[in-house]
Amino acid sequence: MLFGLDGVEIGLIIVILCLFGGILSGFPVAFAIGGAAVISFGIIAALDNAGILVAQAIDTGSAAYGALVARGIHPDAISHFRYPELPTVTTALFPQGWETAMDRNISFIVNRMNERVFAGQSIETLLAVLMFVLMGITLERSKIANDLLTTMARVFGPMPGGLAVSVVVVGAFLAASTGIVGATVVTMGLLSLPTMLRNKYSPELATGVIAASGTLGQIIPPSIIIVLLGTLAGDIYATAQETRAQLAGCPDALTYLGQAAVVSVGTLFQAAILPGVLLALLYAAYAFGYALLNPSKAPPVIEAGARRAGRKGAALTWFLAAPAGVIGLALLLEATGIAGSQDVGVSRYTNTAESASLRTNVSGQCKAAMIALHGQSKWDSAVAQQKEIAAAGGQIGTQELSDEELAAARAARLAAAPPVSGGVLLGFTLLGLALVTARGVVPTARPAPLLIGGAGIVLGLLVDALFIGPLASPGTVLLMLALPVALTLYGCRYAVACLSRSDLLRVVFPPLVLIVAVLGSILGGITNPTPAAALGAGGALMLAAYRKLQEEHRTGKLILWAAYAIVIMLLAGTNFDLRLGRESVPLEDWLAFFVAQGTYHFAMFGILYACWVLLRSGVLGPVVRETAKVTSMVFTILIGSQLLNLVVISFGGEHYIQQFLRSFDNELTVFLLVMLVLFILGFVLDFLEIIYIVIPIVGPVIYGGTFDPKWVTIMIAVNLQTSFLTPPFGFALFYLRGVAPKEVTTWHIYRGVAPFVVIQVIGLALLWFMPGIVTIVPNLLPNG
Repeated sequence: MLFGLDGVEIGLIIVILCLFGGILSGFPVAFAIGGAAVISFGIIAALDNAGILVAQAIDTGSAAYGALVARGIHPDAISHFRYPELPTVTTALFPQGWETAMDRNISFIVNRMNERVFAGQSIETLLAVLMFVLMGITLERSKIANDLLTTMARVFGPMPGGLAVSVVVVGAFLAASTGIVGATVVTMGLLSLPTMLRNKYSPELATGVIAASGTLGQIIPPSIIIVLLGTLAGDIYATAQETRAQLAGCPDALTYLGQAAVVSVGTLFQAAILPGVLLALLYAAYAFGYALLNPSKAPPVIEAGARRAGRKGAALTWFLAAPAGVIGLALLLEATGIAGSQDVGVSRYTNTAESASLRTNVSGQCKAAMIALHGQSKWDSAVAQQKEIAAAGGQIGTQELSDEELAAARAARLAAAPPVSGGVLLGFTLLGLALVTARGVVPTARPAPLLIGGAGIVLGLLVDALFIGPLASPGTVLLMLALPVALTLYGCRYAVACLSRSDLLRVVFPPLVLIVAVLGSILGGITNPTPAAALGAGGALMLAAYRKLQEEHRTGKLILWAAYAIVIMLLAGTNFDLRLGRESVPLEDWLAFFVAQGTYHFAMFGILYACWVLLRSGVLGPVVRETAKVTSMVFTILIGSQLLNLVVISFGGEHYIQQFLRSFDNELTVFLLVMLVLFILGFVLDFLEIIYIVIPIVGPVIYGGTFDPKWVTIMIAVNLQTSFLTPPFGFALFYLRGVAPKEVTTWHIYRGVAPFVVIQVIGLALLWFMPGIVTIVPNLLPNG
């Protein structure tokens, strides 16, 4: 053995040296990774061909190995790390020759490119990356951050450390709308850093809070890190759990776990909400605490001529008490059964029996493993359930209801239906919140229009409760609620004029609507991330075009009408049956179909008009080029890292690392070791390289245990977010250094981000000891 090291160990060292050499050479990383793969494979193949590199493999023909297998130990669980006393044999690093390994790598990379880049199940999810990038760059070029920073500085400036807190708030807001770290850090560095320095803020606090807040886009949905991690985690988790089940003696993961081994990007978005908010709160708390301890380094800022707040009593009434009353009344109606779902549909087919909670027809080895995993009580319960099913004839299937049974079931559902529709209540509640908030923004506004709108809400709820039943057709509902909705919209039209007088609402509301539309559709289980990303990209184009027209003092009514058309199209599609292939199509569905078609084409015309406005003003061209640049980099790194990963697999490097990790008896120790390695690699590697090079190697081990895959993925995502802040290669530091004034040194930036790196570690520790922060939202929301 060369230098007393195994050939696989030397091969891994060669790969690492080639990878870091390629990255440090200054060559584009996307191509350096693929080049490192080719060069390292050439060096390893040459050394193997010369007989210099040899591997030490366990002698599977030895008596000691046979004794372990006879004791019931699976061959895949036997490694030299766990049983170092086993005899070994010397083998070539490429047993069938380097030519065969090269042919296999070429064929595998072609297959993987076809599966993960050009086609396959993951390509649809990866398309979300392109559209989220387009959405983020478009919003960034629309200068939304400028208005947000100015407005938030007015709101939080008078408090100690207020400018720093406002940067955190804007960073979190931009994270949920753009998610582009470089654009966010550069924009806030250009706008906020000079202002903070001019107001005697510490350079360390100013640079640290800007760099850290800019990285929130990597954890707060829609996060590109989570999209990329999710496409890998789903495949790795399913494969790892299948392997785990087979090692336990069970036929598949569904039998062993009692549930499907599935994790989706939408579920990961749900899981990332609270951790992202937690990190933002920790950043803001640090900035506020720093200001309290060092008031001279983060003083409060009050702008000259700033308007003082009005009467506190009126503000508490209309901004707190009245909205709380509206929401509380809606929740009370839901809790008392007055409002809720009016779905009275009954399936003609029903289950005659239920399957047991666990499959019990398994081998003795699988039974012992399942009892160890689920507990004896759950196993006994599953056995009892299976006996009841067998006693009932073992019929697990469906049975068709008779007409009488179907009518009785429908009558029971109809009798139990609440008098007010939950959807109607939700719509009127949102409109009511707009009315009461408008009164708070402009206390001197004429109350008559707002009262008319409130009367429309009350009238609408009464009409729904007294005259509209659960069996009413959508057309009937529309006609019955036409007058109440008209009255409410009349009041809301006046309310919007009042709300537009508030700088905060005028700046925050448009992107907030876009965020709610995109994330709400994903988190609510309505759609998957790719269609939601398309909606966000289209909405961002329209929002940017509207802002550009406002800057040019031109009307943006066409954009607004296109946005209204999208809302009408969605309402028509969700409330009417637009399938025209049925035997009998009612007139109202025909009308709804033509309305949906008309609004769809008008909305598309509005998006095209928005593109023309941005193209004419010189915005669209740079946006498209930057989007193509970022997505090309991502996919090129994906291809290069797949090639490097295949090189590591070809000489047994991946198997070697996985055997080393599996040699630890404590699963927590393995995961902590992996997290530590990822944290250290974050100092020198970008998150993309770590995701596509390291995670496929260690993923089968950390996803093949008992940990919740959502928790594992979010922990990795938060860890990778830290890579943007850790010197010397933290990208956020480079971005900020490029726009910082001369008096701010690199050492200021390094010292400024150090506390936030510690905060990241504290956040990871909180998620470690309180995993419920990650899992509570997916457990409450659909598809969780």
